[in-house]
Amino acid sequence: MTDKDALSLSFVETVAGFTAGVVSTLCLHPLDLVKTRLQVDRTSSSRLGGSYLVIRRIWHNEGGIAAFYRGLAPNLVGNSTSWALYFLCYSNTKDYLRKLHGSQNRELSSLNYFLASGTAGVLTSILTNPIWVIKTRMLSTSSHTPGAYRSLTAGIQQIYRSDGVLGFYRGLFPALFGVSHGALQFMAYEKLKVFWAQRNPLSTPQGPDLRNRPDQHRKLGNLDLFVVSSVAKVFAGCVTYPYQVLRSRLQMHDAHLIYRGVTDAVRQIWAQEGITGFYKGLGPNIIRVLPSTWVTFLVYENTKAYLPQLAGKRAA
Repeated sequence: MTDKDALSLSFVETVAGFTAGVVSTLCLHPLDLVKTRLQVDRTSSSRLGGSYLVIRRIWHNEGGIAAFYRGLAPNLVGNSTSWALYFLCYSNTKDYLRKLHGSQNRELSSLNYFLASGTAGVLTSILTNPIWVIKTRMLSTSSHTPGAYRSLTAGIQQIYRSDGVLGFYRGLFPALFGVSHGALQFMAYEKLKVFWAQRNPLSTPQGPDLRNRPDQHRKLGNLDLFVVSSVAKVFAGCVTYPYQVLRSRLQMHDAHLIYRGVTDAVRQIWAQEGITGFYKGLGPNIIRVLPSTWVTFLVYENTKAYLPQLAGKRAA
């Protein structure tokens, strides 16, 4: 592969991640808002029907359907930028690890996938945390709440005036811990793809048996990717979801008045809400992230599949 080809691949992966982030956010932002409201709720216990109550309250008290798209701008910027950076870093790190092992065709181990996705997650979290602070504060409050941000730019100005640069990095520690979510998801995704290709001979009508050919994969169809990405996302989500609750709590407007830090937030949630407090909003989160995951991975994988074809047509 030439440098020109590598640049083209990096560009396509970045654009694919960016596009997937935009599409999934536009479709699923209302569920993200409901999830955030549930995560920051300290007054009620986690129970079935909580999402419905939040939806009804937003609809009646905050202005109907338009209220469900409050904070759309920072969410669009955050998701599109995050996925673009993540896929770019993840792909380049995998390539580096393959070169380190001396073979571009080598099937990476689970640890290698975990390291690659973890590295991409750390870099992405540090670069995009300021956007998530603004997004959380906008989604966790109605537009009528005193001191609520009117827009993305207004949020940037207010945070800088009141908290300085450090204000943009509230909740970064639990966000970095949450890198384990992406690491577990991508590790499971990559290994499940190999497993699915080996165990499902109907994935493609051609090619030799892959059990002894780790450098060759059967081509997985969209339905295969749909199943594999779903299982990987649910697995990672259930294991690491509590960090999202902690991050949302620490990024609230009045977080500095309620919590002294991550440890204090954990202690208070445990004492006041029990184990279920760490899983508030899990239901709408799963409903929201699964379609987002499908869009992201289908766009990503299909773009990678069509890239050689496009390059071949240009060469011809």
